[in-house]
Amino acid sequence: MLHDLRASVVHGRSFAVLGVCFGAFAAYAPLLKAQAGLGDADFGLALLVGASGAVGAMWLAPRVDRALGGIALMICAILLPAAFILPSLAQSWLGFAAAMFVASSAGGLFDVVANARLSGHESRIGRSLMNLNHGLFSLSYAVSALGAGLLREAGVAPAWCYVGLLGLAAVLALGMRDPVVVEPDDGEVKPVTLPNLLIVVAGVIVLIAFTSEQATENWSALHLERSFGVGAAEGALGPAILGFTMAIGRIGGQEVVRRVAEGRLMQIAAALASTGLFLAAFAPSLMIAYLGFGILGIGVAAIGPTALAWVGKTLPARHRAVAISRMVMIAYCGFFVGPPSIGFLAEALGLPMALATMAAMLLAISFILVPALRALARRGAMSLA
Repeated sequence: MLHDLRASVVHGRSFAVLGVCFGAFAAYAPLLKAQAGLGDADFGLALLVGASGAVGAMWLAPRVDRALGGIALMICAILLPAAFILPSLAQSWLGFAAAMFVASSAGGLFDVVANARLSGHESRIGRSLMNLNHGLFSLSYAVSALGAGLLREAGVAPAWCYVGLLGLAAVLALGMRDPVVVEPDDGEVKPVTLPNLLIVVAGVIVLIAFTSEQATENWSALHLERSFGVGAAEGALGPAILGFTMAIGRIGGQEVVRRVAEGRLMQIAAALASTGLFLAAFAPSLMIAYLGFGILGIGVAAIGPTALAWVGKTLPARHRAVAISRMVMIAYCGFFVGPPSIGFLAEALGLPMALATMAAMLLAISFILVPALRALARRGAMSLA
């Protein structure tokens, strides 16, 4: 683990910046929603507008990555917290939606660049680092959500919180220089080495995992405050607990994935995550809801990184960034589409039923998607036991 941490000294900073930015947003989400005068559906629709910006940024990310070269991670790290200042200032639906378009675009760009750079780094050193680095994201997310919740309780405006995060990101960016390395290729001339259907199925697995993760991150504080009448600090414990347990699950998954086949690990993790989310949705008490979010975090933690790492290690060097970006486009739609989906479902069915719908989707990974992925892998002569 110490060797893996040393190997992640550059890329881990990138995932830490992603975590602190999204963690602060989750803690301030109820305030931002009220500040802009939005209902559940309006809030969800504004986040959906933001998702469109993220998808477009993901599509362009490989070109931006090549153009920026060694300073790509540094530029993205500074751009993200700067962009998140905008939603903190919004006073209407239009202003909030436009601000989320910019912030989500910055997040989508940074996500693809960070994952593609990490995947290439894994290939060069011959070690899997995806779970560990995503664990650093989750740990940073949790610390940020808890800290931002305390700041919100103390009356600190969200814009000032992000000004502070911008300063932190600028310091971390100093160690993010990642020169592009020309990797030896395997001579493959096909545009991709994986069948398109296999990439889509793997992407949908991560899509569901990230949908559940991000939807819960953005709505858990509101669920706790609405269902149990707690204050801002207690509400922020929802996303904080999720972040901490996801960090535990991902850092632990760094070791487990070396001993358990990827497919089996994803099935077990998805079933555990579904159980936790059902429990949180219909918890009779605040402590049971906290427990549910904790179980969800441990389970959902390993699904996305395991699928991304497995796909990334099968790709030839010269196609990796483009192929990863296409898969991440599928997967990270959940990272941004999840919150608005919860908003629309909450408006129609109530927030607990909306969370339960996400839990049912997680079960589909265990019983439908991973078996389908195994079948496709066998057909393509690839191993996914």
